[in-house]
Formats: sequence, structure tokens, C-alpha cells
Amino acid sequence: MSESTTVVAAHSNRSFFGQPVGLSTLFFTELWERFSYYGMRALLVLFLVDAVQEGGFGLDDRTATAIYGLYTAAVYLSALPGGWIADRLIGTQAAALWGGVIIAIGHLLLGISGSSHQAFYLGLLVIVAGTGLLKPNLSALVAQLYPEGGSRRDAGFTIYYMSINVGAFLGPLLTAWLAQQYGWHVGFFAASVGMLVGVAWFLRTRALLGDAGRGQPPVPAGQKRPDVKLWLSVCAAVMALIAIVMVSGVIRIPPAELQAHSTWIIVAISAAYFIYWFFFAGLDAPERKRVVMMLVLFVACALFWSGFEQAGSSFNLFADRYTNRVVGDFTIPAGWFQSLNPIFIVAFAPLFSALWVWLGARGLDPSSPTKFVFGLLGMAVGFLVMAAAARYVAAGSMVAPGWLVSVYLIHTFGELCLSPVGLSAFTKLAPARFVGQSLGVWFLGTALGNLIAGRIAGEFEADNLPAMPGQLMRIFWFGTICAIVLVVVGTLINRWINAKPRA
Repeated sequence: MSESTTVVAAHSNRSFFGQPVGLSTLFFTELWERFSYYGMRALLVLFLVDAVQEGGFGLDDRTATAIYGLYTAAVYLSALPGGWIADRLIGTQAAALWGGVIIAIGHLLLGISGSSHQAFYLGLLVIVAGTGLLKPNLSALVAQLYPEGGSRRDAGFTIYYMSINVGAFLGPLLTAWLAQQYGWHVGFFAASVGMLVGVAWFLRTRALLGDAGRGQPPVPAGQKRPDVKLWLSVCAAVMALIAIVMVSGVIRIPPAELQAHSTWIIVAISAAYFIYWFFFAGLDAPERKRVVMMLVLFVACALFWSGFEQAGSSFNLFADRYTNRVVGDFTIPAGWFQSLNPIFIVAFAPLFSALWVWLGARGLDPSSPTKFVFGLLGMAVGFLVMAAAARYVAAGSMVAPGWLVSVYLIHTFGELCLSPVGLSAFTKLAPARFVGQSLGVWFLGTALGNLIAGRIAGEFEADNLPAMPGQLMRIFWFGTICAIVLVVVGTLINRWINAKPRA
């Protein structure tokens, strides 16, 4: 009996909320990782635009939001190579552990970067690399705790999902307060400490995971094991080259220009995937029809996140500049508004889940495209509320916090209609041999939405407030029209998919 098997046997009579005790290791590791990610994200744009004499970088809004969009998009894209490294080279436990260590180093670089732009951007790059290793592989470890699958695994993922939102709620509260009281870099240090706590917890309790993700991944029969040292050396060399280029300033690409190029690159990669699936993957007619539906949902996903992800960019700036945050002698940190979405998810996700079950039991459960329509409409209505608030700002008034609270609540309702439904829909629609890749494509859509979000946020000009209500109304109408188009297209494709072949 191996050591890890002995460990599992020793803990077999223990549980975590009725689930395998190893889930506690992953729950608290993910909580602290999300604490660090969302805690830093709540500060990022505000720090970039803050005046140099106040400790910021003094960037214009367009540049700052472009950097924000590139960073958040890169976090999602990095999950693809991070998953590959775990699956082919070092295993999920090692990938998650090293990912956490690298993330902590990245946040530490932000904390000690001072006025150095190169050191700060290098820190962002390091965080992206670490998140790509840790984020997808913690989720994979959760799945490996339930080799039998079934509803118990679903319950385990539900508990795990709560850790994400608890961390996302707590992170901005602490880091934004510390940044307001003691300076930006103290807030960044707090994010690093949070991730170090998560790494320490993982090391202390990883034995509870037993054999899940331990050691090198198995090699399919007939295939050679990849040269781990060679591939890791290549990855390290690529990262080192990028770091040297960034620090030396040999190549300088304006963030807005890099953002535009990255957007088209992701569009091209996504298009290549769908073209391959439809024409060259050997799919039968029903499978190709489902791929068309996946394409429609992919586009809707990108459109939704392009509006929703204003939360950390333009909405964050709106909270900082135009929202009356003074309560007595206390000024609410602008970053605290970033904690609204996760707490709303914790409060309302069970209600939405129960609603879908209740409707399904009566044969009334909306189709996936219909739920996406609800998501897009929720995003659009949120911008309608923002446009109303912006009219007061354009007239020279500060607005009450309730405006942003309402927007975040409405957008959360839209997220609950679209995000979990989209993940489920992609796994159901994808051909069986492409399910794993289909989730990667879903995250490509999310990354694309984040890039577009950065571009949208850069269009709002602090010195042109009268234009803001009109800009927000255009996003409202765009989201509404997209929802209407999705109703028509989704209905037609559903009929096409479900049509019986002619005799």
C-alpha cells in the first residue's frame, strides 16, 4: 500500500460538509487564490490612473483599461497551456502548487515595483503564468475526488464554487481598505500574503487529496512520455524571453494597439476551431448542427462579458470619481463595490438553481439560447440604469452608491442566467471527443469579451462627461438588439437541430 493510499484510508471516516475531506484542501486554496486575484483586480485600474504624486502611474483611461483588458483576458487564455502542462508533464497537484507559488511571487513584484512600470508589468505577467497553472488544475482535482461521478460530484463543485465567491468577496474589502489607508503597494502586498496563506494551506493538507493528481500523469498505451525537462525548459525560456523584452524595453507596443491585435488573434483562433470542427473533424450532420449552436452561444458569451467586465474598469472608475462614498467620517473605498457581485452570487445562485429545477419539473425549463437571452437582457438593463445615473453626473452631481449596487445586482442576475448555463451547454453540445477542447473554446470567448470590455471602457472620457449617458445608452441598445437576434437565430437553429430527417 502506497503512502498516499494509507493517508486516504486514515481519513476515510472524515468528511467536509459531507464530501471527501480532500475538498477542504481545495476549498481554502481556491478561496485564497481568488482573494488575491480579485483583491488585486479591484485596485488595478484605479492605481494605473492615479496621479504619480499620489503613488499611481498617472496613465490615461484608455491605456489603463487596455492594460486591464489584456491582463484579464490573458488569465483565461493561460488556462490552456496550464492544463496541458499538468495533463502531459507534471500532474495536477504539482501544477496547482507551483502555480500558487508563482502567483504569490507576481503579487510580491507588484508590491515592491515602486514607480517602475517594467517591474509592475512583469508582476502581472508572472501572475498570469501562475494562474494558468493553478486555476484549471484545482478544478481538475475537485473532479478527481469523485471518480464515480454523479450528483455527489455536482454537490462538491457547488461547495467549491462557494469558495470562489467568498474569496472574491473578501479580497477587495481588505486590499482596497489597505490601499486607501496605507498606499497602493500595501494593497498589492496583501494579495501576495493571501496567496501565500493558500499555498501554506495546500502544503499542510495536500495529504488529504490522496492519489488525486499525484505524480506524473499516465501515458496512454503506445505513446512515449514527453521529455518533461525539455518541455519545462522551453516554457521557462519563453517566459524568460518575454520578461527580458518587457524589462529592457527593446520592443514597445502601446497597450491599446496590443489589445487590438490580441482581439483579432483570439477571433482568428476561435474561427479556426469552429471551421475545423465543422469541415475537417469528421463530424456527422447532427454533430455539425450542434457546432453551429455552439458558435452562436460563443458569440453571445463574448458579447455578455464585454459588458459585464466593465465592473473592474469603467464602473470602478465611476465609483471612484462620481459616486458619493462618504458615510459620516468614513469614505467607502471604491474597490469595495467589487465585492457586490460575489455576495449577490452566494445569495441568489441557489434560487436560480431551484428555479431551473422547478421549471424543468413542469416541462417549462427554457432552452440554453433562451437563458442566454435573459443574460444579455440583464447586461443591457444594467447599462440602462448606468445611463440614468450618468445623466446626474453629466449635470454636475455625485450619485448615491445605490445606483452601482443596482447595476451589479442586475448584472449578477444576467451572469447566473448565462455563465453556468454556458459551461453546461458546451459540454452537452460538443462532440464527445472534443469536450475538453470545447471548454477551452468557451474560455476563449470569455477572454475575447474581456479584451472588448477594455476597449469599451477606454471610450469613456473623463473630460467629456456630457457624452457618457449617450455612450451607455448605445451599449444598452446593442445588448438589447443582440438579445432579439439571439431569440430569432436560436429558435431557427433549435428547429434545425430537432428537425426529423425526411423519409
